[in-house]
Amino acid sequence: MSRNTITLLGVLVAASALVLASVAGSAQAKSNRGELTGAGSSFVSKLVQAWIPKVDSQLGIRVTYGPIGSGGGIAQITNRTVDFGASDAPLTPDQFAACKSCVQIPWALSATSIPYRLDGGPNRIRLSGKVLADIFLGKIKTWDAPAIKKLNKGKTIPNTAITVIHRSDGSGTTYNITDYFSHVSPEWKSKVGRGTAVDWPTGVGQRGSSGVSAALSQTNGGITYVDVAFSLVNHFKFAAIQNRAGTFALPGLKGIAAAAATINRVAPDNGGISIVNPAKSEPLAYPICTFTYIIFPKQTGRAADLKKFVRWALTKGQSDGPKLLFSPLPKVVLKASLKALNLVHS
Repeated sequence: MSRNTITLLGVLVAASALVLASVAGSAQAKSNRGELTGAGSSFVSKLVQAWIPKVDSQLGIRVTYGPIGSGGGIAQITNRTVDFGASDAPLTPDQFAACKSCVQIPWALSATSIPYRLDGGPNRIRLSGKVLADIFLGKIKTWDAPAIKKLNKGKTIPNTAITVIHRSDGSGTTYNITDYFSHVSPEWKSKVGRGTAVDWPTGVGQRGSSGVSAALSQTNGGITYVDVAFSLVNHFKFAAIQNRAGTFALPGLKGIAAAAATINRVAPDNGGISIVNPAKSEPLAYPICTFTYIIFPKQTGRAADLKKFVRWALTKGQSDGPKLLFSPLPKVVLKASLKALNLVHS
């Protein structure tokens, strides 16, 4: 065998070794890659979708998330069919017990908007809490009802029938709006109450934020409730809601931050934070705001990846919120959330 042939064989062997090493390295990197599966809140879904590629590139964790509604998310994490659930409604004591040593952490903050379609009607129609509750109770049936006209003097409001469009699935957004109604309407509190699912006095049901949004776009006279990101994406008109200070507030970042400014402390057990109908000391506060929560077991084989993901979401991930009308977490809530994260272990 010639020297040239031997040299060529050596080069080929070396090249093959490099290729094999590269393939092995890629396989090892792939095997070390974290994977998390979550489901729940459609309210927070647009923010989570914004996080997913960044978490993939920065942390090496591939996150898959299904916006099936808060009720579905709670059920799936309780059954351990996902690594984490997400809900805009805090767990009830019974749900905490069923979840068997779960932790819930507030990880995002936004508002429930009240979008409507009223051809020939004004933009940013003004509504009070009582009037809005009466609409969803079925007591106010047309847009030009005296109670609505009184709040909108000088505006032309057509005589169009109101169609209430509500969620048909278990929904944290439903919890938020019914929590608000229970604060501003004694009749609602006694007849309907609050929850992720309630017996609606009137209206038509649709599944998910996308479902009620699609129905609203096709219904002149319709009114519904979705997180403000869905209203913006769909170019809906949405109402200005009167707060306790008497201001007709909008679900913008200033209104959300003002509502959150009323929080002075978080309960040690992180049992949920309600900021609907905030005190009149915050005149800019939008009155239908909510925290949304991530829920997962305190003990899990995915603890390391979950803690990395959630810590990133609580800190760096907050910068993605404002463009989707999610306000950064107040410092007191952030501190409590990071502390609760330390409870999670393998």
